[in-house]
Amino acid sequence: MSPLPEIFFEVARNPILAVGLPIGLGAISGIITGQTSRSNWFTTMSPPPGNPPKEVFGPVWTVLYGLMGYASHLTVRAFDSAITPQGTAQADQALQLYYGQLALNMLWTPLFFGAKQKEIALGNILALTGTVLAMTVKMHDLATPFSTTWFLAPYCAWLGYATYLNAGFVWLNKDRRQ
Repeated sequence: MSPLPEIFFEVARNPILAVGLPIGLGAISGIITGQTSRSNWFTTMSPPPGNPPKEVFGPVWTVLYGLMGYASHLTVRAFDSAITPQGTAQADQALQLYYGQLALNMLWTPLFFGAKQKEIALGNILALTGTVLAMTVKMHDLATPFSTTWFLAPYCAWLGYATYLNAGFVWLNKDRRQ
């Protein structure tokens, strides 16, 4: 029996809900904290080299959220079709990691932009990146019609870049509090 509530499986079973959930949560998070990203606090910080224009983030995250959501759908399909207890357990663990990383992902924007805690946000994104890498490895071996790795590799790469950016903002603005 999974420690996840059944609703988490039901959401992932429906491909539209599986894709829509992370996109919707990401949009809500962005709307709530979007004003801070345009505020004096953020715009006067020294950015790290390679910091993209702010217009890049919305489209990139929308695609990544959709890809991760579809990977969750493939994972629950593997859970439902597993014929061994090991296959069921592996898919269940992968889905637990999925929802854990989704929660960590949704915390980053309010930590960085809302609370203006770039150091705590860096700890969060490091935990997020580790969780996503573990999730990607766990999902890779599942019996799915398409390898979930293709859906998650762009997310892993972007998280590496986002971690660099967060660390760069911490380092280049270390003497600046809020």
